[in-house]
Parts: sequence; structure tokens; C-alpha cells
Amino acid sequence: MSPVRIALCQLNPTVGALVANTDEIVAAYRTAVAGGATVAVFGELAICGYPPEDLLLKERFIDDCRDELDRFARQTGPVAAVVGFPERGPDGHRFNAAAVCRDGRVVEVIRKAVLPTYDVFDEDRWFEPWAGPQPLVEIGGVRVGISICEDVWVDDGPTLSQSLAGAEILININGSPFHRHRLREREDMLLRRVAECGRPVVYVNQVGGQDDLIFDGGSMVVGSGGVSHRLPQFVPEVRVVDLEEAGEVAPHLDVHRQVWDALVLGTHDYVTKNGFQDVVVGLSGGVDSSIVATIALDALGAQHVHGVLMPSRFSSDHSISDAERLSANLGIDHRTISIEPAHRAFLDMLAPSFEGRDADLTEENLQSRLRGVTLMALSNKFGWMVLTTGNKSESAVGYSTLYGDTAGGLAVIKDVYKLFVYELCRWRNDLAGRELIPEAVLTKPPSAELRPDQRDDQSLPPYEVLDAILEAYVDGDRTEADLRAAGFDPDLVTRICRLVDIAEYKRRQNPPGLRVMRKAFGRDRRLPITNRYR
Repeated sequence: MSPVRIALCQLNPTVGALVANTDEIVAAYRTAVAGGATVAVFGELAICGYPPEDLLLKERFIDDCRDELDRFARQTGPVAAVVGFPERGPDGHRFNAAAVCRDGRVVEVIRKAVLPTYDVFDEDRWFEPWAGPQPLVEIGGVRVGISICEDVWVDDGPTLSQSLAGAEILININGSPFHRHRLREREDMLLRRVAECGRPVVYVNQVGGQDDLIFDGGSMVVGSGGVSHRLPQFVPEVRVVDLEEAGEVAPHLDVHRQVWDALVLGTHDYVTKNGFQDVVVGLSGGVDSSIVATIALDALGAQHVHGVLMPSRFSSDHSISDAERLSANLGIDHRTISIEPAHRAFLDMLAPSFEGRDADLTEENLQSRLRGVTLMALSNKFGWMVLTTGNKSESAVGYSTLYGDTAGGLAVIKDVYKLFVYELCRWRNDLAGRELIPEAVLTKPPSAELRPDQRDDQSLPPYEVLDAILEAYVDGDRTEADLRAAGFDPDLVTRICRLVDIAEYKRRQNPPGLRVMRKAFGRDRRLPITNRYR
């Protein structure tokens, strides 16, 4: 086999930014050429960004993507490029495709055969699966089999057919979203594929945030000896590698680093790709608002993060001082806006209607809603995106106020369970070598502070118990009967599962949240609101 030098082009596209994406592809191609590459490999649907979802139903969108692909192809020379794009085939069907470009034109098109329809994927909504043979392409005197994402995951699938047809190298382009065990799963799968096909596999993935999805890159080359090259996660990079030689293999990040970097990247891209520069966070002095502010700091810089303390009659002195200390530690702008005058006015306004009824959750929730109104007013006035602070444990059981603490543009830790929030906070402090998040925040009992001496454990079981039930019921799709059989307290199981089920209507109205676990609310877990199955 002739020596082949492959440019792994791990880019961060923006869905729908066709011209900008193509400009980045052109720049990366030139870098690849300058580095002596034989072929430059880009990600799945790199022209339009992944996933474009129902943009694909617009015929003009497909045409515009083809125009940009042709613009790129015209700028290619003898060095080949493999780039993903959505194609309208001769029969009018749409295909998830990869174009091979060189010498100023598109010389071959390969179409995706296996369309994923699980987890966050719904590709058969937009594409037809390719049922015909997959052509091999000669690049640098070597026969190359090219496939797209899911095609490489299938045992006895398209990549095996290509190797049996004579492919000497297998190239696979991807839009593979992150969850905290995904890199290891990809690596294990590619080792199986190499063993099955007897050919090295070049795997190129995109990076960046797209709505609730985060793409972590981790592009790699895997051969019979294992991983010979791997790019780092969460950062764009163009690297030219010699297929026959071992090179730099970026290490696996520990789970806390992976999730933290994913949340930072997802926050940065959601904010900036949607045209915002600054964010605002309601600071309660609690752990959730503290971690969200710290993630925002790492994502956007201190000058773009604004904290707001909104005390009421029930706010403790230490909550205010903890929020002020956090702001000082992070070096972010902060201000105090008391909601007490508005709360008093609302209670007076509603008193005639509430006459004869005891105070209850209604009065508590008014406070949360007033805070939501305050943050949204600042957002409107200054153009700051509101980051909400609810974690996955709270979102699961509906421990939140609709149109209150759920009001905002992005739910940063929506897919992070409460116990893991604490772990991430301690990890980030260790990384800094000092207290970014005050120790008092991490040791005091969690409380919404909506009534005197309120604590979370008055309404919920300890998070050590709650999170275990939720991980089994939500992430593991276990039933109540399964959980009872596993030894959880039967009455508690019934109560918690009911809370999860009846809170579905709240979650549907929450802002999008960043996906970092295997099963997130939204794209992954979609249950009916009207639902009596227990």
C-alpha cells in the first residue's frame, strides 16, 4: 500500500451557516495541502452542519448546500477531500452523502446506508437509506472505502462489504454527539471493526454545540495495533497524520473533565451562535447557581457574565454573603435587586381573591416567578441571555416553578444530577487550586428559601437515594415494579415515579438543556404528557 497522509479536519460548523461553514472547509483544506496531505477528511454534513433537522425539508436548502459544495470543489487540486453534504438524488430522494472532491470537481458521491432512529436520532424522517453498492475511490494509489457515521457501527455492514470489495483503507465521517461514556464506546467499536475488516479505520468527528447536543470530536485512526492517532476532545483542529506511523494520541479525559468541558463548549456555542455575548444568572448562594455561573465564566469570560441576587424576606444572610463571595471569586459583575416590594404588592393585590385560604405553594411560587420576571427584564434591556440553574434531579421530579426559575434561554445543568453537581464543583475548585465556589455553598443543606427554614430534604428524599431511583427510572427505563424488586422502598418508588410522570408538562416548557448523559429529557426521553401507565 502506498504511503497515505490523511488530514483529520475536526471542525465546529454552525447549522445553516452554509457560506461560513464552506469557508472554514476551504481554509482547513489549504492547511491540509500545506501539510502534505494525500486526502483531507471532514465531518458528516459538514457543509450545512449537523443535525439540520427539518431544514432538509426545504428544497432550496438542499440546492444551496449543493452550490456551496461545488464552490468548495472548484478550489480543490490533486489533493482529495471527503466532505459531508445533503444530496437530492436523481430520483428526488434525499440522501445523507459524502462527496469526494479533487481537481476542481466532485468526482464521486457515497451515500449513507444505515439511518439511526434511536436516542437523539431521527434520520429516516429526512433521508432515504442507500441500498446499492458502495463505490471504492482511488486516493493516492490506494483503494479507499468511505462510509458515514452509523454505517461503521453495524456488524457485517457496509464497511465489511467495502473491505471484501478490495478497500485498503476505511474512512468514516461523523456527527457523533457526546455523552460521558461515548468516546470509549466509539473506540471499542472501531477496534471491533478493524478486527472484522482487517483494515485501518479513519474516523473524523465534528466538535461544537448545536442546541442541546454537544459534539466532542475525538477524531482518530485505529489499526490492528490499536489507536495510532487521536485528536483532543472539544477543540477544533486540523492534523495531518501518516497512516503507517504511530503519532500523537490525545489521552482520555477523566469523567469530570469531559462533562465540564462539554458544558463549557455547549454553553459557549449556544450563546454565541444565537447572537448573544453576555449572560445573566440569578445567584441564590446555592450550589446550582454557583456552578452555572462558573461554567459561564469558563465559556464566555468574566466580563460577559452578570450575577443577580434577588433576596426576599426568607433569604438567609449566608445565602447573600455566599453569592457575593462567589461573584468576587469569579470576578463577575453582580447586583442586588430585592423582590420584597414586588412580592408584597402581589400579595396585597391577590389578598381579596385569596381571602379565607391559608398560605401554601402559591405564595412560595410567586417569589420564584418574580425572580424570573426580573431576570427577563434585564435580558430584554441589556441583551443578556438568561441561564437557568435547575439540575436533572429537580427537573425530573418537577421541583421547580413554571415561569419562575425555569424561565430563560438555556438550562445549562438540566442533564446533571444533583450529586454530580457537587462532584463537578469540587473538581473545578481543585483544578483552580482555590475556592472558586465557596466551601460554605458545598456544605450547607440545599434550600429553595421560599419559606422559613425550608430545606430540600423536607420535600424530597436525600439526593443519595433520589438520584439512584431517578437514574434507574429515567436513564435506565426501569418500571416501578423493577425498582421495588431491586430493593428500593416501595412507597418511595411510587411517590418519586409519580412525581416524574406528572412533571412531564413542566419539562416540555423548559428551555433547551445541554445533553451530557446517555438519556436526557427532550430528544432522548419523550413520553406523553397525558399518561396513566404506572
